[in-house]
Amino acid sequence: MAKFFLSYGYNLIIFFIISHLMSILGKLNPWNPSIPYEILSLNISSKLSTNSHAIKESSKDFGKIIQEILPAAVLYPSCVNDIIDLIQFSHDLSVPFHVAAKGHGHSIRGQAMAKNGVIVEMSSLNNNINNNENCGVRVSWDSGLGFYADVGGEQLWIDVLRSTLEYGLAPVSWTDYLYLTVGGTLSNAGISGQTFRYGPQISNVHEMDVITGKGELVTCSKDMNSELFFGVLGGLGQFGIITRARIVLDKAPTRVKWVRMLYDDFSKFTKDQEHLISIHHNGLDYVEGSLMMEQSSLNNWRSSFFSPSNQTEIASLLSKNKIMYCLEIVKYYDDQNANTIDEELKKLVKGLKYLGGFMFKKDVSFVEFLNRVRSGELELQSKGKWDVPHPWLNLFVPKSSIMHFHAAVFVDIILRQNKTAGPILVYPTSRKRWDDRMSTMIPEEETFYCVGLLHSSSGYKECKILDNQNEEILNYCDKVGLNIKQYLPHYKTKEDWIKHFGKKWNIFQQRKDLFDPKMILSPGQRIFN
Repeated sequence: MAKFFLSYGYNLIIFFIISHLMSILGKLNPWNPSIPYEILSLNISSKLSTNSHAIKESSKDFGKIIQEILPAAVLYPSCVNDIIDLIQFSHDLSVPFHVAAKGHGHSIRGQAMAKNGVIVEMSSLNNNINNNENCGVRVSWDSGLGFYADVGGEQLWIDVLRSTLEYGLAPVSWTDYLYLTVGGTLSNAGISGQTFRYGPQISNVHEMDVITGKGELVTCSKDMNSELFFGVLGGLGQFGIITRARIVLDKAPTRVKWVRMLYDDFSKFTKDQEHLISIHHNGLDYVEGSLMMEQSSLNNWRSSFFSPSNQTEIASLLSKNKIMYCLEIVKYYDDQNANTIDEELKKLVKGLKYLGGFMFKKDVSFVEFLNRVRSGELELQSKGKWDVPHPWLNLFVPKSSIMHFHAAVFVDIILRQNKTAGPILVYPTSRKRWDDRMSTMIPEEETFYCVGLLHSSSGYKECKILDNQNEEILNYCDKVGLNIKQYLPHYKTKEDWIKHFGKKWNIFQQRKDLFDPKMILSPGQRIFN
């Protein structure tokens, strides 16, 4: 009888322990067996959620194309150690579960999803910024490095900008949209009109703290654990989760001269762009270009630039030409060169072959320019047009192929099919600003073009049409050998990934074996899974 009561009492204690742990998680869905119950005994159990609303929210991204790839749970870490505990737990299992870090959720095709695994909501670290283990944004100076900022991987670039400006400083390389996380853009490259001059964001990092797929927190730089450093930059989340990045800073300008010029000839447009990015001394700080078509909005969500009278003029021109090209340039300035900036700009645009009478100028603050996309986003949100499917296609096109690409893709596919629903970017950058040891793939040529087909669709049917057009473009480029590379790449087969990485594939695979041997991290990229 005593044995019975001892056994009964023991089972009762176990029952109450499990019940207590389960209650911590709140109202649970049926437990997903892909994650063992033993996880509930870890310190992170109170930060895990299997709540159906949390699951659903963490399974959304900006693309709105991939749906219903649901994790088993969501982790809301309060410190970096919570993420380490999670990954170590998975790594030590005989059958590990997947883990994906999610920043601002700006992926297009489910890259930050983890079917039956755990999504790590990195923004939760920002909610616990007073925790000494969390980095936030810290500005420092070093005799060897100059000014820099140590920045948490979960930080949005807009917050990095605001924090560094308090010291009169700012990062030098940006993306067009600032509401993205540092860890997210560094896992890809981070490009914009500044890339030709300052390089992509991955070229402006001194060091990082990274949690590998083995659950190890490693500090890495070009000189320390360099294999991990170069692998993670542009590595699509395959080798580790970035928890801190040391970012290059420089003196921040206060204002910018912002100019747009229109062209009706693509050859003149590209030659002028290539000329402008070749000016090294006292040149421009930003060069981007875009296509203008009769069916697309002249003032799109990327920025509201043209006045109503400008728009009437441009629309009249577009009705004749059907397609035109807008060259967008920026020169930074402050009080020191305020008196000479107009003359500097005049010299830089001298000899350009834009259409006479079609130069438009603005003078705005540095912040207003960098954060130009935000107002367009808020306007679309108010109209219910932001939270829609975005079948984007981003490419790097070699300079030698850009004229062919224009004729075959911009004119013969996009203009002819008349399905475009969003901005189309096209601007050159220079290979010498990139480091080939990093994971990002770019064309072999010294100059190549960043092309962004930034479509928005009203629903699934239109999204499918635009996606089919993307597929047609990719198939054509492959068939005729234009040697393009996808930026923010998406492929369906391992063979396609091997082709994408080309000569880098072997080292990419070796790095995976070294830093994430059980293939736990970022399954949504569909490279190794």
